[in-house]
Amino acid sequence: MYMVSQPKALSDDQNKKLAQEEVTAYPPGYLLFLQRFGEGNYRGWMNVHLPDTEVLKPFAEYDLWEHDADSPITQEQIGQCVAIGATVDGDFLAVHPPTAQLLWLPRHEEYVRAILLQEREQNDEELFAWVLDEIYHQVYRTSQQEAVYFEPWTDSGKHVFLRLPPGQDQLSLQELAGMCRVSLPPDLSIENEYTCRMFYRHFGGYVRFNYANGQEVAIKYEQDEQQAFAAIEQWLLSKGCERYPS
Repeated sequence: MYMVSQPKALSDDQNKKLAQEEVTAYPPGYLLFLQRFGEGNYRGWMNVHLPDTEVLKPFAEYDLWEHDADSPITQEQIGQCVAIGATVDGDFLAVHPPTAQLLWLPRHEEYVRAILLQEREQNDEELFAWVLDEIYHQVYRTSQQEAVYFEPWTDSGKHVFLRLPPGQDQLSLQELAGMCRVSLPPDLSIENEYTCRMFYRHFGGYVRFNYANGQEVAIKYEQDEQQAFAAIEQWLLSKGCERYPS
């Protein structure tokens, strides 16, 4: 698994609290994953965070999902759920400790879904990455084909946004990305029809070309790697990019 930047270590209090958690209440590898990698975003899809017993309590009062005889939990039991992740689209991944169920609470669907996992003998911190991939497959009926990466949440991460303005004889964003890949070879590159991300360990981040937008280029970096960031920003500016007005 590619790490975008150095993980932010959990605090002593957070580690002590995790050590007291009942392991069987959580998906395989979840607690170990947090202890090693901390909180962050997995594959641009799932935000993995510490157990949150509060965020879902208000949802027990809302009629967001249908609850029939096949529902894994009742509406009232939503308040007992512990959230452990959320997608960038607003879906929740949670556990319901009283029934030891792993649950998917979708933002745009009518029913809460129980996630059933196959048993695996492996027991390490990267096992939870397999769990997340299996959840993705069950929910979307497909598998992610791109490389596996994790972007830790840090207090020192910075973002800068540039734009490649349209114009006659101007490069397209796809052409600019191709030039960047040749001139500044990344440690990892992930590309599809909507976006291209090129990851660089030496500044703890990536350059993202927003194909869907057609103009936006974003740079994510660690603030103590200012010199490395400045070099790649200058390269982009030399190819016609502009800084957004401050």
